[in-house]
Amino acid sequence: MIDELYYRAIDLLKSLIATPRLSRDEGRGADIVECFLRDCGCRPERVANNVIVFDERYDPSRPTLLLNSHIDTVKPVDGWSREPFAPSVDDCERLFGLGSNDAGGALVSLIASFLYMRERERSYNLMFVASAEEEVSGKNGFELAMSRLPHIDVAIVGEPTGMNPAVAEKGLMVLDGVVGGVSGHAARDEGENAIYNAIPVIETLRRLTFDKESLMLGPVKISVTQIKSGTQHNVVPDRCEMVVDVRTTDSYTNLETLAMIRDAVPQCELTPRSTRLNPSSIPLGHPIVKRLEMLGGVAYGSPTLSDQALMPWPSVKVGPGDSARSHTADEYIKLAEIRHAIETYVHLLDGLNL
Repeated sequence: MIDELYYRAIDLLKSLIATPRLSRDEGRGADIVECFLRDCGCRPERVANNVIVFDERYDPSRPTLLLNSHIDTVKPVDGWSREPFAPSVDDCERLFGLGSNDAGGALVSLIASFLYMRERERSYNLMFVASAEEEVSGKNGFELAMSRLPHIDVAIVGEPTGMNPAVAEKGLMVLDGVVGGVSGHAARDEGENAIYNAIPVIETLRRLTFDKESLMLGPVKISVTQIKSGTQHNVVPDRCEMVVDVRTTDSYTNLETLAMIRDAVPQCELTPRSTRLNPSSIPLGHPIVKRLEMLGGVAYGSPTLSDQALMPWPSVKVGPGDSARSHTADEYIKLAEIRHAIETYVHLLDGLNL
């Protein structure tokens, strides 16, 4: 049965690669996933461009495990030597195409594993969500699908990790900062230069550390990535704007991190664009983590963002492929990686006790 699911998964991935499914325009990809699941006897529910499959034997007295990966892709970068929307397999059995590695391989492997497990006896409920808008953290993606889900106890998120369990993932906050000054003529000893006022703020943010450091993710990372000030050469600027990229960890919530940054630079008005993309983690002793380690996986902390950031429950990120191939020209996944992923997911899920 695994052989049959593997070949169907490869065919599904090729169909997805051949169908442009950029974030916020992934409807045709969602159609393909939905039709595939219906052909396999499932009854998927569509929520915008998210596809949800509920456990037909759902029992509210049992814990519920969610499987998730995303349908959408980024835009193709310059430098492709192949057609990004034309799936092709080379002599080394590498399947090339946009979204093959991130996260098409994980998506089709999880679908195959769900189909295998839906007919098997389990001590837990099993659900699957193929989500949209993951690459842009859009509000019509997993966040919208989540409103249709029952209570979830734990999730497995499919992303390219080499089938190693990412037991923690950094969150993200983007802050818009403003430092004030007083305008004046640049030729005279007038005004208060907002750029000069911003320099100690930038230096404080560059050196800022917090007491707690995550075991798996290390310290919170703060980077000033954009700066803007001034109207013309002979006017002392009274306003300096900056953008601050903050990669948060499971040591603090996003709101806690924001409060500590504000305390460190009170002379800078900081406004978050969003605090919804939180860090995530799962205990190292969780049964899913222990089983993945028994199957050869090595636990680590991930610096990259996924739909885990929107999940208020424990989750682990694990899937076929290599994160270094994501968002690159000539993106590919090895066919053997998909077969290994299906086998690993099935061994993980079969007999799992939550």
